[in-house]
Amino acid sequence: MKMTPMIETFVMHFGEMGSRWGFNRTVGQMYALLVVNEQPLSANDIAEALSISRGNVSMGLKELQSWRLVQIQHVAGDRKDYFKALGSIWDMANKVFEERRKREMDPTLSVLRDILLDQPANQQEEYAQHRLQEIHELLENMTKWSEELQRLSPEKLTTLMKLGSGVGKVLDMKDKFLKNS
Repeated sequence: MKMTPMIETFVMHFGEMGSRWGFNRTVGQMYALLVVNEQPLSANDIAEALSISRGNVSMGLKELQSWRLVQIQHVAGDRKDYFKALGSIWDMANKVFEERRKREMDPTLSVLRDILLDQPANQQEEYAQHRLQEIHELLENMTKWSEELQRLSPEKLTTLMKLGSGVGKVLDMKDKFLKNS
């Protein structure tokens, strides 16, 4: 399978972005290839397009399945497994964010909860616990907010994103109103 220059540019860039989102460059490239192909691809198709080993493709597909980003499809008369990106672009963003939260924020929150249950042994630990409590509250609020965002429909999320800085202006107006009351 040969990629067009446009698709290759996107796939290579997405690989670099994937490494920032929590999976390696090759897995990011594999996922990008699946996203931009209308038809499902076999592991052999992916290996040929990206010039990588079949074993590397197999490991990458397992990782993408663990992120719940791809699904296996079967083609009548063919014994090979074929793979397709799962859901819409919004579904992808939600799944990546949810997995990152599970892998990064949830363990941090767990450690912070444990530390905050301990009695501080001295002034330094008391100060540290105060700062850790602030971090815990921030992460808890971010988690609750992200869960709320994930429940919104793509249409509502798009509207919210388009509001952009308008939300800040509304909050500033609210603060002025409350201050003058």
